[in-house]
Amino acid sequence: MPVINTVLVVGVGLIGGSFALGLRRVGFAGRILGVASQTTLSRALSLGVIDRGCRLADALPESDLIYLAEPVTRIMDRLEEVRRLAPDHALVTDVGSTKRRIVKSARDLFRGGPDFVGGHPMAGKEGRGVGLADAELFDGAVYALVPTGRGLPDSPVFREFRGWLEAMGCRLKVMTAEDHDRTVAWTSHMPQLVSTALAAALSDWIQRPADLEIAGRGLRDMTRLAASPHEVWEAIIRTNGDVIDEALRSFVETTEALRASLAIDTGAEHFVRANALRGCIESLESTQGEQNRD
Repeated sequence: MPVINTVLVVGVGLIGGSFALGLRRVGFAGRILGVASQTTLSRALSLGVIDRGCRLADALPESDLIYLAEPVTRIMDRLEEVRRLAPDHALVTDVGSTKRRIVKSARDLFRGGPDFVGGHPMAGKEGRGVGLADAELFDGAVYALVPTGRGLPDSPVFREFRGWLEAMGCRLKVMTAEDHDRTVAWTSHMPQLVSTALAAALSDWIQRPADLEIAGRGLRDMTRLAASPHEVWEAIIRTNGDVIDEALRSFVETTEALRASLAIDTGAEHFVRANALRGCIESLESTQGEQNRD
């Protein structure tokens, strides 16, 4: 018998909405409640993403799984109320893009009562909002699970939650909050900011839109992330700024070294290192694709 009968999604946007749709896709038959603005709730109801829109205080006592899918600072603002009103058997989890501050707060708050485990699905799109929610968004994606202590919760609700994630096609990876934030600073946050900087630099150089007609596909690929709005990234930068600064500083140093080498050997050594890293990425993607097919 299932132990998760009611799921509460707090923040019914791209990620929260995709989680709800993904649950339905793999057979979840319980209720899915949503907390968001009235405009978002109306849209989510019309799309069949949730069954009912609620106020947080009303929905928490009747929820078995509480899925916090808002920006990091908003999630942190919610934790005290969630801890106070969620039932003792419930599981609380989040999808914040940084984990150290959330996990530290949860470690202090969630002593007894409901379990808490941090989470971060490495999936998304450049846009946002429930209108972009996708039932298959998590399929094949790495889903980081970040416990507040030494291990993951050992409860029926957590075991069922983990089962639903696996059914959606998630590849689960257990990490500490520190390892998570350091890794994503280099592999996710720095690429975003480099793309943003490239597009910003080009915007200063481009005199008229026609100048872009000669641009190749490489420019489109390199500036894809630059479409992400600042409000999506503001909380990430504020809560992981120290490691992001470290990553960007290394990138700037490497860029300066490449610039200096262009007069000597046209940057050959940098191309070799870059080709090797790209080869690792392609090999990993190929392996993961084969595993997903199996």
